[in-house]
Amino acid sequence: MTKINHLRDWVFHRVHKSNLVYNTCWEDPRCDRELMAIDADSEIVMITSAGCNALDYLLDAPRAVHCVDMNPRQNALLELKRAFFSHSDPETLFQVFGRGSHEAFPELYHRQLRSALPGYAQEYWDEHLHYFSPKGLRKSFYHFGSSGTFAWLASNYLKGRKKLFRQIDQMFHAATLEEQKEIYLQVEERVLNNMVEWMVNRHLTMCLVGVPRSQQELFVKKYERGALGFIQECLRKVFTELPLQDNYFYRLYMYGTYTETCAPNYLLPEHFEPLRDRIDRVQTNTTTISQFLKDNPGAYSHYVLLDHQDWLAANDRPALEEEWRLILENSRPGTKILLRSAAHEVDFFPDFVQKAVVFEQDLTAKTHQLDRVGTYASIYLAEVQ
Repeated sequence: MTKINHLRDWVFHRVHKSNLVYNTCWEDPRCDRELMAIDADSEIVMITSAGCNALDYLLDAPRAVHCVDMNPRQNALLELKRAFFSHSDPETLFQVFGRGSHEAFPELYHRQLRSALPGYAQEYWDEHLHYFSPKGLRKSFYHFGSSGTFAWLASNYLKGRKKLFRQIDQMFHAATLEEQKEIYLQVEERVLNNMVEWMVNRHLTMCLVGVPRSQQELFVKKYERGALGFIQECLRKVFTELPLQDNYFYRLYMYGTYTETCAPNYLLPEHFEPLRDRIDRVQTNTTTISQFLKDNPGAYSHYVLLDHQDWLAANDRPALEEEWRLILENSRPGTKILLRSAAHEVDFFPDFVQKAVVFEQDLTAKTHQLDRVGTYASIYLAEVQ
């Protein structure tokens, strides 16, 4: 079993080391912003992911947003988005990142965007301009990268079952939550069938969507259907309790595009000018959270850690403790630390952390119920004392 686990970890690292993993953020920034109360005095340290949420936080006019990611491709994606605000217009931005394609993207890139990118981002996008081509089998940027490949396969599987796809389409256009819920309960068993269960519970499938072995093991221990059991619980909550009209997360994975009325805030035309004015406050750093803090000590007001501490807790406890010590050393009284987990209850917080922070419970419980993504079992907001 040890050899198999080593092989699984190697596969996960190869996927993450060699690919753009996330082409969109899979955390709800509306919940984040309510929890974090960002203001003009805020200086945020966060994991980059696809950069969508960094731009969303920028609408609250923080002093700075420091985006940190070990994968340079994630930072290259955010740098490309930043370039649009300085060198393009809202219509073109929406065509590229809203529709997911542009007829003349190579010309647009070389004429307006490339010179605004750092060298590593230029090197990456020079080789991947085809991601935005409307031609070929994959006609959307959101069907490239490892999670995009999974979305493309899943979408084509559903579209190939025409009657089922029509019902799902009706669900996304339901006039009421009750109608939406009724349709979902009709299609759930056919969507989450035995074949899908087998596919979802494969290690490679989970790697494509960024789930390491340590998180996969949490699913296996808790759910009879493994990862699919967890997914079923998440989908049932999202599709039966929350209206889909503004759920751009699942709409994107279903159709490969956003719409003018269902898209991340950074793509809405009314936000283009405020973001253009503040875009230089976002900076990217290809490193770990710990190394960033060693290289850039300061009294930061917010940390957004996503779920990466699940992996640290299972694989590198010394690194987990080092990260927490550096976070606390580089915080001010009242600093907020936001993280998510695949576990329903986190038990990996070091003792010195629990003595230094207070975990907010009421607001996190409320926002967790309203989270339009719903794919994390728990969310924690720690405030430094």
